Amino acid sequence: MKRESKSPRLYIRWRFVVVLGCISLVFLALTGRVAYIQIVDAQQLIDQGNMRSLRTETTREPRGMIMDRNGNELAVSVPAEAIWADPKLVHDQHSLQQRRKWQALAKALHVSEVSLRKRVSNSKRRFVYLQRQVNANLAKYIEELKIPGVYQKEESRRFYPSGEISAHLVGFTNIDDHGQEGIERSYDKWLSGRPGERLVRKDRLGRTIEDISVLKQQQPGHNIQLSIDQRIQTLAYRALKQEVEATNATSGSVVVLDINTGEVLAMANSPSFNPNDRSQLQSYRYRNRAVTDAYEPGSTMKPFVMLTALEKGVANKNTIIDNRPGYIRIDHHIVRDDEILGKMNLTTILEKSSNIGAATLAIRSGINSILNTFYSVGFGNVSGTGLDGESTGIIPQRRHWSDFELATLAFGYGLTVTPLQLAHAYAILGAGGIDRPISLLKLDRAPQGKRVFDRQHTLMVLKMLESVVSDEGTAPKARVPGYQVAGKTGTSRKANAGGYSDNYVALFAGVAPVSKPRLAIAVVINNPQGDRYYGGQIAAPVFSKVMAGSLQYLNVAPDGTGFRLVALDSPKRQENDNEG
Repeated sequence: MKRESKSPRLYIRWRFVVVLGCISLVFLALTGRVAYIQIVDAQQLIDQGNMRSLRTETTREPRGMIMDRNGNELAVSVPAEAIWADPKLVHDQHSLQQRRKWQALAKALHVSEVSLRKRVSNSKRRFVYLQRQVNANLAKYIEELKIPGVYQKEESRRFYPSGEISAHLVGFTNIDDHGQEGIERSYDKWLSGRPGERLVRKDRLGRTIEDISVLKQQQPGHNIQLSIDQRIQTLAYRALKQEVEATNATSGSVVVLDINTGEVLAMANSPSFNPNDRSQLQSYRYRNRAVTDAYEPGSTMKPFVMLTALEKGVANKNTIIDNRPGYIRIDHHIVRDDEILGKMNLTTILEKSSNIGAATLAIRSGINSILNTFYSVGFGNVSGTGLDGESTGIIPQRRHWSDFELATLAFGYGLTVTPLQLAHAYAILGAGGIDRPISLLKLDRAPQGKRVFDRQHTLMVLKMLESVVSDEGTAPKARVPGYQVAGKTGTSRKANAGGYSDNYVALFAGVAPVSKPRLAIAVVINNPQGDRYYGGQIAAPVFSKVMAGSLQYLNVAPDGTGFRLVALDSPKRQENDNEG
């Protein structure tokens, strides 16, 4: 009889209980841990998640516009894109192996492929710009390339519709949209406003999936309305540029002031530059010479010497000065006139620009009176426009003055003034002795101003200055058909280390119409070449063109006789301008 074999027991109760207990303890521990993490210590997970997904974005409003007095745009911000890359993602996703796409990107950005690859070579970096301020069409093309690790970011760039015409005054911004020159720099904070910040959640590809909150409210940039009239600005720039090129001069400046308000209606310089083309941004081009460069003003100072003599009481309408034999000796120095005029009244002294007459009146008036007049019209001080780099010019400070040093001041040597200061001084003459502060911003109403000279005396000087533009005067080319003009020429030799060189500065400054002065204009042509270098030859014609067009633009009624108005753009008008 065979013994039956016993099969092993598959179920052992105590083992089952132990295993089940262990599994239950594990699940219980996991459940407790999950509960602890999600309920008791939930903030830690939230913080970890936020560190990986929450980002603070800076929001920036477009920069404020710059406009002329009529609302024409001189500087605006237009949408643009910044092309950037994440070098870490570029390497992680083997983006550089797609060589055709990188070649296309390099060609679109006008850079070499080697340069692009070098910028993303550091795999530890997470952000690098490839190019800033890319236009919309190019940005769309780059987006369609779909290069892994290459992205776009919204920004704006500055555009200047008037180009080189208003470049020196308006200025320009850098690639980060901060003003570098002109109004853009002087009013940078006002135009820029204040950036805001917002909290957003992004996915692993950098895309915004949730806009959470605003951390800092942005303040939009403010617009600025200048006093400039773009029509007059264009006219002034073109007339100046034509003369600077015709005489091969180093540079030139024109300033147009509204006598009634002190507003700057035009401030033009040549050579200029195109602020939309950053390849032209060289320092010698973008300096606003109308406020930064100071020149010896030559005979344009003689009307103020005449005014000082009248104010001091050492001269009147009957005063006669004899310039025979054509020169006088002052402190062992000789002061000459170009011609022997004999007995001259005050009008003739200005009409013929007599150095002897001006020197005699200055010595009679005394140095303190002459300097007080110069300071009263703004020489030696900033104009208050707020433009960076503005020069004060030079008024010499001496304890003792010789008569010859005083005489040289009388005909515009030994001191320097800017074109803006010169225009302001003649605006005071045109205003009947009232000084109104210069403004580059459009004013709602005219300032009251303060009186610095007697009205009758300034009117006498203006009447005398009318003879300067007569056929017998030094500037018949400054005449404006239909309008009475009062002004003065100036031609000064440029100083150098050994005294004075053979280079010149040609100037003309004046006002019109004399019956009710509205505009004051100063023209400066620096270092003209060739045989024409006198103020009456090259600066006066620019004054005539700018004054004629400006008065017509402003609808100022003619006050002359025997005139015939002609449209600015008519063939006949252009012939007259070319002849001038």
